[in-house]
Amino acid sequence: MKTFLKWAGISLALLVAAKVAWNAVVNSAQNALFAPEDYTQTVETGGPIEAKYMAMGGYEVEKLEVPAPEEDWGKFVAYYPASLAESSGQYPVVVMVNGTGVGASKYPAVFEHLASWGFIVVGNDDPSTCTGDSADATLAWLLNENADPNSRFYQKVDQANIGVCGHSQGGVGVFNAVNANPHSGMYRCAVSLSPTDIELAAALHMDYDPSPTKLPVLVLAASDGDVIQLDGLQKLYSGMDAPRAMARRTGVGHGQMLYTADGYVTAWFMWLLQGDETAARAFTGDAPELLSNPLYQDQQADLGG
Repeated sequence: MKTFLKWAGISLALLVAAKVAWNAVVNSAQNALFAPEDYTQTVETGGPIEAKYMAMGGYEVEKLEVPAPEEDWGKFVAYYPASLAESSGQYPVVVMVNGTGVGASKYPAVFEHLASWGFIVVGNDDPSTCTGDSADATLAWLLNENADPNSRFYQKVDQANIGVCGHSQGGVGVFNAVNANPHSGMYRCAVSLSPTDIELAAALHMDYDPSPTKLPVLVLAASDGDVIQLDGLQKLYSGMDAPRAMARRTGVGHGQMLYTADGYVTAWFMWLLQGDETAARAFTGDAPELLSNPLYQDQQADLGG
């Protein structure tokens, strides 16, 4: 009986903590949580590689929006290099998985930044992305466009180089996108920003299991008031048998992780989807920059080689 009461007490405490933490996230989202238009110029960086990929890339960017098939998802949105129409080449893809109440329309600067580095970046306005379903549907839409001779994306998608990035609830959705959806096998790498703690997510009925993950994953979180603390981050990290890296950005909060770590997010995708050797040095080699960056703490990398 004592054991049951102890278990019940822990469960109740977890549910109360979950409600408090999640209400804070939702309230922040409702108060227009988004990426500042000038963040690529104003966010502090702690190394030359981070600085290089925090800056805008060399491509002019265009945008396309179309209605999504599910009303709750709002729209599919794509940002892409303006040179795409005249180019005979193909472009790697990043699927964005948004956090609670922070759909694609609330952080266009992040889409534009990634697209300026030569990616087709797609997302939607789904308020509940944890299952990865809307991310999968967004990728399916782009693949259909790639097969449509009347589409601007006709034969422009590099289907061998597709990545996924999500923040908060979207950080949960990343793991479900790469492990539990029809197009899971098409992803080559992933980034999860401040994913909801596994136990907290379960209490909120946003279950996910990172353990089946086999592709390279970068997990970044905030040091202050995040929905995943260090012990939860370490549990998630150690629960994966995959090439992986993790770190916590110092002095920032949960919402700021949507854009503050974008230098390394972009470097991750440049390395794994575009074969950029400079970007690779942020994570690999004798002295990976991320591991010594003074703006980060609790860094780890297990990437092999």
